Amino acid sequence: MRLTSYSDYSLRVLLYLAINKPDQLVTIKEISEAYSISSNHLMKIIYNLGKMGYIETVRGRNGGIRLDKNPEEINIGTLVRKTEEDFYLVECFNGEGNNCVISPVCSLKHMLNEALQAFFSVLDQYTLSDMVMNKLVLREYFDQAINHKD
Repeated sequence: MRLTSYSDYSLRVLLYLAINKPDQLVTIKEISEAYSISSNHLMKIIYNLGKMGYIETVRGRNGGIRLDKNPEEINIGTLVRKTEEDFYLVECFNGEGNNCVISPVCSLKHMLNEALQAFFSVLDQYTLSDMVMNKLVLREYFDQAINHKD
């Protein structure tokens, strides 16, 4: 299973916001610099995270973004389900356009489906707060990454 960069970056944005104080506003530029990700690419992700209720966007000169939920309320499995377009590991997972002739009798799709369910079962056990248990160490790495670029 491989997550898209969209899911990866969504998780990274939330992680970055979670290591800050709850009321602290962070800019897209700051996140972009911390991860060396295009600001333009992050704007779409941040917009959608806001629509999903994960972050709050404050407009204006001193604006920015921050978490709109407590990290304990943000389940990783749920987030990944919302940010991935599909989970068609193989052609037969998609009812439409399935051209595999053995699909009706193939056991591989059942094995892969079981593996996919196990994947989500593990992710469902974790929240954003689990990802940031080492906030101080994470902050040090971000600070080093940003200062190293100067």
